[in-house]
Amino acid sequence: VQLQASGGGLVQAGGSLRLSCAASGPFLSSHNMGWFRQAPGKDRDFVAVVNWSRGTTYYADSVKGRFTISRDNTKNTLYLQMNSLKPEDTAFYYCAAARLRSVIAPIASFNRASAYDYWGQGTLVTVSS
Repeated sequence: VQLQASGGGLVQAGGSLRLSCAASGPFLSSHNMGWFRQAPGKDRDFVAVVNWSRGTTYYADSVKGRFTISRDNTKNTLYLQMNSLKPEDTAFYYCAAARLRSVIAPIASFNRASAYDYWGQGTLVTVSS
């Protein structure tokens, strides 16, 4: 699986931005797709995840109600709609794909970077105050 993220940029606090991640490769329907972010000098943090085939989602508490993760199966593209952006949302954002090795693993368990097998390059989001 190959992933290519795009859509980052500079936005004022309170504004919106939509990130995209073009995915290619076999068996995408057997993956969960996630977004993570990493601010300078900090750890990579979970943002959101979606099951590619069912559309089930799970969010970090810090973005719940402001960000929406979605996918377009026909375009093989993952999205992250970010609204009500805050300066603390400033970070490099990464998309990632995790092979589903167990049908019973809850989607919430995919909030760890170690659960993912493939990563795209980061796209920088800067929110000015």
